[in-house]
Amino acid sequence: SLRCIFCQNREIARMNSGKKITTDRLAEIFLELQQKGAANINLVTACHYVPQVISALDKAKAKGLSLPVVYNSGGYEKTETLKMLEGYVDIYLPDYKYADNALASDFSGAPDYPETALEAVREMVRQTGECRFGEDGYLQRGTIVRHLILPGHTLQSKQAISLLYKTFGDSIYISIMNQFTPVHPIPEYPELNRRVTRREYEKVLNHALSIGITNAFIQEGATASESFIPRFDCEGV
Repeated sequence: SLRCIFCQNREIARMNSGKKITTDRLAEIFLELQQKGAANINLVTACHYVPQVISALDKAKAKGLSLPVVYNSGGYEKTETLKMLEGYVDIYLPDYKYADNALASDFSGAPDYPETALEAVREMVRQTGECRFGEDGYLQRGTIVRHLILPGHTLQSKQAISLLYKTFGDSIYISIMNQFTPVHPIPEYPELNRRVTRREYEKVLNHALSIGITNAFIQEGATASESFIPRFDCEGV
């Protein structure tokens, strides 16, 4: 639903890669993942296939699917779509990319992103309640909101994190990410042609701590590496 100019998954987001499957095959894939020991079923950017996903989940559950279902999205969702998923999704994993409308317009062509995504997260939290973890440390139910810091835009990151915490408090976890990786030149926005610096990441983390956030995930090590971008070759589908 977005066309982010810095998208790391542009190969599939722009419909240059993919494979058609039936709902029956999708249900089989869910069950195969469970048999292989997967921790959950992770639906990535599935909003345009929600009716088909629901059908596949019904079929898989009838055959014994018991894994938690994760709905992994960019956050730009209609609440009407999310309400269709109530009872099917255990864990919501949305982005909250921007608190700034102008930046959302420039980088993702969605000037209404801040308010639209906030309402989407509100609906997700209504469905899941506060985060609940199993004895193994894996999340069993709840909402984790990711925020990707963009190079040169730490102020808007602080604004986004502040808004999330003011709105939802400790009912969500916030994942503060430093893994931005430039994958193609963007001449009109030169700041996006580099990675986030350690200093930029520390600025945002320090802000999160200063406003009282405790339910947060932070990243350490070489997360800003192109090796974290998968090959989109449809192998194993």
